[in-house]
Amino acid sequence: MKYLCVILLLGTCLYVNAQNKSPKAHINHTAIFVIDIAKSGNFYSNMIGLDTVPEPFHDGKHIWYKTAEHTMLHVIQGADQKKEYYKNQHTCFTVPNFNAFVENLLAIKWSFEDVAGNKNKVTTRVDGIHQIWLQDPDGYWLEINDDNF
Repeated sequence: MKYLCVILLLGTCLYVNAQNKSPKAHINHTAIFVIDIAKSGNFYSNMIGLDTVPEPFHDGKHIWYKTAEHTMLHVIQGADQKKEYYKNQHTCFTVPNFNAFVENLLAIKWSFEDVAGNKNKVTTRVDGIHQIWLQDPDGYWLEINDDNF
């Protein structure tokens, strides 16, 4: 009888999985915790070029940005100090004009580097994609690349 229950349970699980045709999980949003919401908002709006979307709190401590269809970045004020982050834990943005983006960083003297940490240098990945790395005002690492354009 014990084996019959296991077989019935397994069969039920297989049936449910076969019937479940819904989409897989996807990223809805990521959130970063920042010291100065105005400074971070200026960075993500004007340097990165993200568009804001309405946020429900209306408390001056949240900015929501659209990063893709049905995907957002939530910037939340409240951090009390800047922290150190690893480059490998990053967010990547593809920009429509990579060269203009890099030129703008050079013009405003915003620090960036290649994957190896060489200042003001661009990495060309093995797949031909160009990328740079920079940090936002709170030290979060961003990769900027020219993929898909």
